[in-house]
Amino acid sequence: MTSFIGKLALGAMLGSVLVMSVASAQTRGGTLRIYHRDSPPSASIHEEATISTAAPFMAVFNNLFVFNQHSETASPDDIVPELATEWRWNEDNTRLTLRLREGVKWHDGKPFTSADVKCTWDTIRGERNAGWRKNVRRPWYFNLQDVTTNGDHEVTFHLGRPQPSFISFLATGMSPVYPCHVDGRVMRQRPIGTGPFRVVEFRPNSHIRLARNPDYWKPDRPFLDAIEWRIIPSRSTRILAFTAGEFDMTFPWDVTIPLVRDVRSQAPTAQCEVKPSNVAAQLLINREAEPFNRPEVRRAVALTLDRNAFNTILGEGQLALGGVMLPPPHGQWGLTAEDLAEAGVPGYGNNVEQNREEARRIMGGLGYGPNNPLRIKVSTRDIAIYRDPAVILIDHLKHAFIEAELEIHDTTVWYTVMARRNFSLAMNLVGRGIDDPDVGFYESYACGSERNYENYCNEEMQRRFDAQSAETDPQKRLQLVRETDLALQQDIARPMLYHTAGGTCWYPHVKGLTIAGNSIYNHWRMEDVWLDRR
Repeated sequence: MTSFIGKLALGAMLGSVLVMSVASAQTRGGTLRIYHRDSPPSASIHEEATISTAAPFMAVFNNLFVFNQHSETASPDDIVPELATEWRWNEDNTRLTLRLREGVKWHDGKPFTSADVKCTWDTIRGERNAGWRKNVRRPWYFNLQDVTTNGDHEVTFHLGRPQPSFISFLATGMSPVYPCHVDGRVMRQRPIGTGPFRVVEFRPNSHIRLARNPDYWKPDRPFLDAIEWRIIPSRSTRILAFTAGEFDMTFPWDVTIPLVRDVRSQAPTAQCEVKPSNVAAQLLINREAEPFNRPEVRRAVALTLDRNAFNTILGEGQLALGGVMLPPPHGQWGLTAEDLAEAGVPGYGNNVEQNREEARRIMGGLGYGPNNPLRIKVSTRDIAIYRDPAVILIDHLKHAFIEAELEIHDTTVWYTVMARRNFSLAMNLVGRGIDDPDVGFYESYACGSERNYENYCNEEMQRRFDAQSAETDPQKRLQLVRETDLALQQDIARPMLYHTAGGTCWYPHVKGLTIAGNSIYNHWRMEDVWLDRR
């Protein structure tokens, strides 16, 4: 573990060098204007599973340590300190002890201490009631047994067994430290953090306003006076507003690959980066409801899917096709579409018509046909990146005598619909906070996970999840992950459609911003962003 600590120290040093280079050229002041694609269900990052909350509110908080905000990938080899100044593992890698930064204040003036760290993760573990309505991070910390303090500025995380991914969990933007003294209701409406910006106003369906924290523990940060996010549900309206100069920046990954060309033609000075997002489009199948509780029906649904059609229509061939984990070259762990086709996973390969013929034979044997289709609803979220693939999905289902009607839900209720399993089939997108199998597997497929929307529970898979999680040899772990991912696809657990990619655009006067290529959640601290309007 000594070498791993060395890597962390090197990441911190390189991060400091990058920050110093940014600071040497910056201009202070100004308001960064960003459009938002929809109204966040709340402002509480720990209670939500969407970038709609994480992107605007990450700037309000700090982590114990965080992925380097100027690295183009979120990597465990490139982590820098925030509220923790140093950390060490014990000899068997089951206790992580952190020294905490002194003199840090919450936005309301109260001091930050080790008690706040303990309160945050005791709440995540279900050992403390902080007034949260949801606890979507709990599956991440399944291996965390206790959190203890030693005075106001030292805290120790006690793990049940070694877990290589644990450091990365703490470094993602989805793992901020919350204050002990603030109730969950306040955190959902006007959260209190220690971060570079404080919340001035959060008005659902209208706007989010953040202002510079004058008491930030980094006295020379942030550079901006304020950040304003204006909520515009219509994609065409918000893109037009950006090209007209009403905004400095688009919502992250909001510009589809076809639309990037339009933005560049209408706003030729705009800079647009198209990158993978580590967000996967997937089909949710309610395995507890008729007729999808029957394996043969689930197989028929999987056989109707033409993933190349999704890729061509939505991504002009630039989307990644694979299994649970993001495939290479952008992902470290994933299987490719060729791997899955070679293994005979239903719905992969180029024999689309042959697959659909088998699907029709299955459904015909169950009594369905052209004159007696299975009539269902396909549920999805009311934003374009969900609706568009849902329409394509409905067209594919027709090839197996399944007539589907689109059922659209607002973002504010979408995750509740999923959690209650009020759907037959659902077109969903799931984002990974980090590119690590402990998120990919436990969050979506582990028995009892709050985000296991299908209530998929397979004890053999659970043993596989645990085996890869505990493996400290990188190559052995990679093999276990690939075998597990393949088994999930063969079991038709959440058929994966594609891994998304999209564009983020901004004007040249926006400086100090880096878009990461393997996660959408981790690069929004915004303390180094500045405006050069000279």
